[in-house]
Amino acid sequence: MIKPKALTSISFFFPCYNEEANVAVMIEQAVKVGEDYGVDYEVIVVDDGSSDRSAAIVSQWSAKNPRVRLVKHPHNMGYGAALRTGLKSCAKDLVFLTDGDNQFQIADIEKLFSKIDSCDVVTGYRIDRQDKSYRRLNGFLWTKLNRALFDLPVRDVDCAFKLFRRKALENLELKSNHLLIHAEILARLRKKGARIQEIGVTHHPRTAGKATATAPGAIFKTFRELSKLYWQIR
Repeated sequence: MIKPKALTSISFFFPCYNEEANVAVMIEQAVKVGEDYGVDYEVIVVDDGSSDRSAAIVSQWSAKNPRVRLVKHPHNMGYGAALRTGLKSCAKDLVFLTDGDNQFQIADIEKLFSKIDSCDVVTGYRIDRQDKSYRRLNGFLWTKLNRALFDLPVRDVDCAFKLFRRKALENLELKSNHLLIHAEILARLRKKGARIQEIGVTHHPRTAGKATATAPGAIFKTFRELSKLYWQIR
């Protein structure tokens, strides 16, 4: 077990939108890792206006474990908005971000722990990404575009398996409500001089629920946000 010096306390955070089939598994994994490492931890789930039982399931967990906390949007505000809310809600010294779709095993956080003592941010890249071919192609091209625009030292900008020192996130003004959010986080941290490292993590197929963040309307809004971010950063 790798236990870095920086691991004095940790926030596990993930967004959730209609993930009733996955959210309990994600919480259970996060609680197990927190308990196994024996540190002060919290598990924060941001429900982005789900219409299923996602929020109710999180509330059931909160009732039996006060370390689990539900933050609820009154309506669906977008993937980026959920991440911004979650990052602001985290209070521990390290902040771990993943998605609520159960395509990563939270126990793989040990890989991120192996690097965090020497940097401010560790971001994963998906080994053998388990998505449809068009999503893999879109992800490859999107990463190349953001690398070129913002000089990002990563090969998988949207990989939702990231570990931050909370101090690095302080005063980070994030604006994206949509799919730009991962690129925006890294670009703004890069501009601040944050040290960013990357490591490969195993990606698993989605076995339940449905991806919703890649709808055409969200993609259009993401490119509009990208244009604004470019001029703000450059």
